[in-house]
Amino acid sequence: MIKTDINSSTEKDANHIQLVVKAEDLNSVDFPFDLDKKHLIDSFSDKVKSRLLSDGKHQFFIGLLSEDQEANRKLGAKAFKSFEGEELQCSISNTGEDQNLLSFLEGFYMSGYDFRKYFSEEKKSKFEKLTLISQLDAAKLKETQITIEASLWTREMVNEPVSTLNAPKLAEEIQTLFEGTSAKVEVFEKAKIEALKMGGLLAVNKGSIDPPTFTIIEHKPANAINDKPIVLVGKGVVYDTGGLSLKPTPNSMDLMKSDMGGAAMMVGSMAAIVKNQLPVHMICLIPATDNRPGGNAYAPGDVIKMYNGKTVEVLNTDAEGRMILADALSYGDKFEPMLTMDAATLTGAAIRAIGTYASCVMGNAEEKYFDLLEDTGKETFERTVRLPFWEDYGEEMKSKIADLKNIGGPYAGMITAGKFLENFTDSPYIHIDIAGPSFTQSPKDYFSYGGTGYGVRLIYGFIKKIANGEA
Repeated sequence: MIKTDINSSTEKDANHIQLVVKAEDLNSVDFPFDLDKKHLIDSFSDKVKSRLLSDGKHQFFIGLLSEDQEANRKLGAKAFKSFEGEELQCSISNTGEDQNLLSFLEGFYMSGYDFRKYFSEEKKSKFEKLTLISQLDAAKLKETQITIEASLWTREMVNEPVSTLNAPKLAEEIQTLFEGTSAKVEVFEKAKIEALKMGGLLAVNKGSIDPPTFTIIEHKPANAINDKPIVLVGKGVVYDTGGLSLKPTPNSMDLMKSDMGGAAMMVGSMAAIVKNQLPVHMICLIPATDNRPGGNAYAPGDVIKMYNGKTVEVLNTDAEGRMILADALSYGDKFEPMLTMDAATLTGAAIRAIGTYASCVMGNAEEKYFDLLEDTGKETFERTVRLPFWEDYGEEMKSKIADLKNIGGPYAGMITAGKFLENFTDSPYIHIDIAGPSFTQSPKDYFSYGGTGYGVRLIYGFIKKIANGEA
C-alpha cells in the first residue's frame, strides 16, 4: 500500500492532484504556473471530469468529485494512471465531503496493484508516498487503507498458481495474515478432518497428492454486539480440473487457480473486520483442497456420507465446491450462528445468468439481511442480484439412492446448488455465488488482470452496518 500522510501544506517537487466539487471552485486554487483559469473551467462538461496539465517538470491532475462514489473511484484510477514514469510522491488537495475523497482514494489505491511477482525483471511501485492536503479524518483514512489492503490480499491469493498455493500453503498464508491481531486461527490437518468425518472434503481430496486443510478464524471482541456469531464460509478449491468428470476443453482449466476465490474473499473480509476492530463476533471457516483425477479419486456414482450424516450421490465430480462447503456449513452450526453466509466461485450458471457484473445471492435468512447486503453492494459497487429460493429447486436435488445428489437439472444451476447447500445448515443462511465478478481477463478502471478482490468491501460494509445497528 502507498504510504499516505495527512498534511497541511503541499509537498515541494511533487506532482499534484487537485480535487474540487465543481469546476468554478478552481478560481480559488493557487496553481504553481500561469494558466487561463476561465478557459480551464470552461473545458469541463458533463462528459469531461478531469484534466491533466504540466509545466514541463511536474504534472497537475484536476478532477471533479461527485456524489456518485463509483465515479469517484474511477476518477481515482484515472488519476493514478495519468502520471508518467515512476514518481516518488504525489500530493492531493481537495474540497468536499470525506466519503467522496475516500472513494477516490479507493480507486487510486486499488489501481496500484499489479500481479508481477513472477516476471524476471522487477517493476518498482509507481508511487511510494502520497500526501493529503486535507481535513480528512485520520481514522477514516486508516479504515479505508486497511480494507483496501485486505481486498488486495484477496486479489493476490486468487492470482497465485496452485504450484505455489496448495491447500496447506493457503492455510499458512491465512495464519500469516492474522499474525499480531486479536483473531484466533486454528488449522485442522488431514488426520483431524478424518476424525471429524468430513466426507465431502475428504472425497474431493482423494485424487490429490496434497492433503486438505480446514481453517477456522475467530474474532470475538469483548464489546461484541451479538451473543451468537456470524459465520462466514469460503470455498477453497485451490485448483479444479473437474476431477474424473474432467473439464471438457484444455482452456477451460486455464483460470481454475481462481476457484478458491470464495475462500480468499471471506478471509479478506475477516482481515478487514479484525484489523478495523468491528465489535461483532465472527467466525470464518475455510475448507481447502484441489480437485484432481489422480490416485483414488472419487467417481461419479459414489455415495458420500457427509459431516452431518446425510448421504450424497455424486453424479459429477466437477460439482466439488458444494461438497466441501457442505461439511463446513454443517460444522458451523455447532456455533449456533445468528447468520451463516458462504461465498464461492460455484457455477457457470451464475455467469450465464447475470454475467460478470454482480454475484448471485439467495437463501432463507430474514429479508432485512438481503436488503442490507444489496444496499451495501450499491455503495461499494460490488453488486448483488437476489434470485428465488423456492423449494421446487430443492426437489431437483433428491437422489434415487441417497438423501441427495450433487447436481440438478439443466436449468438454474446456481439456484439448485444453493438449495443443495441449504440441506447442510440449520442456521439463517445466505449463499453468494461469485463466479462472475471474482476474476477479470479485461483490465479496466481500478482492476488489473486477474483477481478482482470482489466481496471484501461488500462483506466488510455489511458487517459494519450490523455493528452500527442497521439490521
